[in-house]
Amino acid sequence: MVARSVKAHEYAEKRNAILNVAQRYISTKGYEQMTTQDILADLQISRGAFYHYFDSKAAVLFALVERRGDQLEQLVLPIVHDPSLSALDKLRRYFATHNHVKLENKGLVLTFMHVWYADENALLRHKLSIEGRKRLVPWLSQIIQEGVVEGVFTTPYPDQTARLLIALFEDFGNAIVELLLTENCAISDNPQITQMSEATVDALERILGAQPGCLQDTWREALSQW
Repeated sequence: MVARSVKAHEYAEKRNAILNVAQRYISTKGYEQMTTQDILADLQISRGAFYHYFDSKAAVLFALVERRGDQLEQLVLPIVHDPSLSALDKLRRYFATHNHVKLENKGLVLTFMHVWYADENALLRHKLSIEGRKRLVPWLSQIIQEGVVEGVFTTPYPDQTARLLIALFEDFGNAIVELLLTENCAISDNPQITQMSEATVDALERILGAQPGCLQDTWREALSQW
């Protein structure tokens, strides 16, 4: 049992080492310019050793995104379980934390957009979307249920509302990507994105049955940082 635990730890360490190097090269060279040979040379490992952990360069990028999800979970769960926060404050902090994690990995996020929406990655994109919903729905549902008890949200369907919120996030994200891949400007400088943002947060508040405008400031601040 101990030996198995040690092997699992060693596997995780070596896998993370590959991810760390890949993230550095993506930030400095860009995803398209980075090669698996860069990673092999940096870590002084064989190609066979690399393929023991990842079957392609794209798999490395997707693993980096999954790892970011794990990091987000470690930041969000204390917020979800904090008894001193109101449900509305939890939701605001959830949005702010989610945005902060993306900003910390801005280069990776922007790089990932081009790969994420390639036709050949449609199946993996769908798979990661499903996994993301599995992770996020319970957190949001708990916050929404607390908000209903506190009287700040009025929806009678917390679980379904959580799924609708995530669907709105995904639709907003897809719309942003479509614009950014065709236009060269900052998110906050694009009037179409600003309008979509206002419409999205308005829909969020309506679905929650929340006071109009209660999430607008948090949403605008997050958008302005891009």
